[in-house]
Amino acid sequence: MLRLAVPSDGSLHEASLLFLRSCGVDVTRTDPRAYTGRIRSVPGVSVNFQRASDIAQKVEEEAAEVGIVGRDRFEESRVEDGNVAVIIDRLGFGHAELVIGVPDSWVDVTSLADLADLSIEFRGKGQNLRVATKYPRLVERFLLGGGVSYFSLVSSSGTLEAAPAMGFADVIADISATGVTLKQNRLKTIAGGSVMKSEACLIANRSVIAASAEKQNMAALLVGRIEAHLQALGYCSITANMRGEAAEDVASYVLNHADISGLRGPTISKVYTKDEESWYAVTVIVDRDKLLDAVERFKEIGGTSVTVSQPDYVFRSQSRAMERLTLGA
Repeated sequence: MLRLAVPSDGSLHEASLLFLRSCGVDVTRTDPRAYTGRIRSVPGVSVNFQRASDIAQKVEEEAAEVGIVGRDRFEESRVEDGNVAVIIDRLGFGHAELVIGVPDSWVDVTSLADLADLSIEFRGKGQNLRVATKYPRLVERFLLGGGVSYFSLVSSSGTLEAAPAMGFADVIADISATGVTLKQNRLKTIAGGSVMKSEACLIANRSVIAASAEKQNMAALLVGRIEAHLQALGYCSITANMRGEAAEDVASYVLNHADISGLRGPTISKVYTKDEESWYAVTVIVDRDKLLDAVERFKEIGGTSVTVSQPDYVFRSQSRAMERLTLGA
């Protein structure tokens, strides 16, 4: 079977299940507390519930072939030149930011450059700036790249925001979604202090999947459906009734207006009415951010009874996600 690792804890747990449901790949469990599940709409795919912090490692260790994980977690624990890669980098949920938080009483520290200067002052006193974080790999690389040369990392599995107040760290580097928790603990962010922005992504062990034709087929079904759903979110379907002597005339008229010609062109169908006038239903797929402009244009050129719907999926001839999976692109 193809095994999909899904977070069993944290903010990504429920969000991942809701996302999969929206993609038409609902996870079913015999017991809400069970650590395994199935996706009935894609036969052969099982679901393993894992701690969010362990998923990247589990996929690398071949305990699962595919996984949903925060990009921050993946970048922190990924194996350099390993077999695991991100195949869909933005799933649209789990947005957060890994930031540097300093005490708000440090009025003279407002930027990363100020923090670099402060680390030199600490060094002059025979001390290192202490940084509490659960992301030592990412934070060390970021601080060194930002000119902060003198610091020591303090590992903590508990609540980081309390570290400065409790005295075992000077500053923190932690994930923040809204910044409220930082403020409640008298901490502030600084200019240039964003280590990375993160959201949920889909990862896969390419070598394991490449070794099995069956797993490739199951991955294509699962990944293809997820990718097509995400692509559909960027489009809307518009249908308008228009008068015309023939379908070809209506199609030509619509094609002359690039903003409503759709992805490949309009679909035209005959509308049968009680009067003798010729009416045709014109359907196009347009970019979501151009929806209202397209509706107004249809009205301007004589379109009536304009309706709008959201497609569930948009499948392209080539799957970019599967190319990343099979070709390592």
